[in-house]
Amino acid sequence: MPVITIRGQYGSWSAEIGELIAHKLNIDYVDREIIAGVAERLRRPSTSITEKEMPPSTLMGRISEAMARTAYLGDSINAGIYSPLWEIPLDDTNYLSGLESVIKELAGSQSIVIRGRGSQFILKDIPGAFHVLIVAPVEVRVKRVMERLKLNEEGARKEIARFDDGSREFVKRYFKANIADPINYDIVINTNHLNIEGAASIIVDAVPWLSD
Repeated sequence: MPVITIRGQYGSWSAEIGELIAHKLNIDYVDREIIAGVAERLRRPSTSITEKEMPPSTLMGRISEAMARTAYLGDSINAGIYSPLWEIPLDDTNYLSGLESVIKELAGSQSIVIRGRGSQFILKDIPGAFHVLIVAPVEVRVKRVMERLKLNEEGARKEIARFDDGSREFVKRYFKANIADPINYDIVINTNHLNIEGAASIIVDAVPWLSD
């Protein structure tokens, strides 16, 4: 069952590339924002929200079911799963169990592109999983973040530092690994001279089970 994990430096276009890969392959794409959206809908007072708006056959239904299976670990676990990396409770020993459960549930139920959340480490031994790292020079990322978030240079650099620091500490704490070590990935793409379409096409062409 094809599974692609993708993570990238802030401003490297990893989210856009991940979404385009999923579109090209006609499979689901999931990231923190999508999981957060499902969680917010689950918090509504309606008891039939899952049946009406998130049937099991849909991506949102699969996410809600995966999150429900981690409920026994406590609300803080599900909250951490979709929180920004710098807000994750790094001293919570139960967090990783909940995170692994949700990621593995999603990867095991259908072909999917999963962005971030340590998915490259959680699924590293899953047959058929293909792991992607997206990078770009810091000056290029600063410019992109300035344009996207309408920030000045100082603000953009702070956002990049906050994201990069959070990612590094998250992976170091939970997976005892260096998030930037290329050995943890099957392919590393530098988007300095590539656009989103070009990067996505290279990755799709590189996935071995698509060329079999």
